[in-house]
Amino acid sequence: MWKFRSMYIDAEKRKAELMRKNEMQGGVLFKMKQDPRVTRVGKILRKFSLDELPQLWNVWRGDMSLVGPRPPLPNEVKEYNCYQRQRLEVTPGITCIWQVSGRSDIPFHQQVEMDLEYIRNQSLTYDLIILLRTVPAVLKARGAY
Repeated sequence: MWKFRSMYIDAEKRKAELMRKNEMQGGVLFKMKQDPRVTRVGKILRKFSLDELPQLWNVWRGDMSLVGPRPPLPNEVKEYNCYQRQRLEVTPGITCIWQVSGRSDIPFHQQVEMDLEYIRNQSLTYDLIILLRTVPAVLKARGAY
């Protein structure tokens, strides 16, 4: 998936030494509010989700949709159990229900539950509601790391 680079080039190598400072509950995702791997420009891009704009190209190509569970990293998927893998059964999206409900403030297990609830109740109306809620969520930057 396309994104603007928001971290230093050696970010993955530095992640190993930062794992003990992981602030995301559940252990699968890695999040830090003051992640030293994020560049100054990257902090602005991430705060307002501008790093996600290139994903519109993925939507155009059909690799993503506007709304759906966020695409996970391959190393995250390796840690998923069978139940969590259900969220991979639909096309990933640029925005999702947990992003408009608190973003990174929501623990991983709850993100999974919200994604599966979205999948069960997926509809054009639900997608429109999530898209409309995305604008204020991005502008307020609540839960953005």
